[in-house]
Amino acid sequence: MDETSTDIAAPPERVWALITDVTQMGRWSPECLRCTWLDGADGPEVGARFKGHNKRGLLRWSTISTVVEADEPEHFAFEVADSRMRWGYRFEPTSQGTRVTEYRREVGPKPAYVRLAYAARLLGRDPDAVVRSGMAETLVRLKAAAEAA
Repeated sequence: MDETSTDIAAPPERVWALITDVTQMGRWSPECLRCTWLDGADGPEVGARFKGHNKRGLLRWSTISTVVEADEPEHFAFEVADSRMRWGYRFEPTSQGTRVTEYRREVGPKPAYVRLAYAARLLGRDPDAVVRSGMAETLVRLKAAAEAA
């Protein structure tokens, strides 16, 4: 499992609202261009699905994710079908605002085409290091937006 945390000078409810509006994920993530809710969903509830449009270098791809946890304002998580990864955010109140932890962990074996993309280095020499760096950058951007609101 990979995870990274940051402290944000904003209440958990504000930070929760920013990160769970997946249509804004392109503002935070260096890899995700945008997300759109699917099947008439319009917010973070368990079972809601959304499509993510991503890029890394010249490579572009889309994913379908399903919300698996939505405990406002404490925890938000979704599972990405293609990569078999769970991504989540924990929101802990602090005396100065909120500690946000972004994490990801495998929930099943990666499909063959994902393993081949890794082996062919289509996602770079060390794709997991790139993801960890992107997680930290996501929280930097989220912090700036939450503290400016």
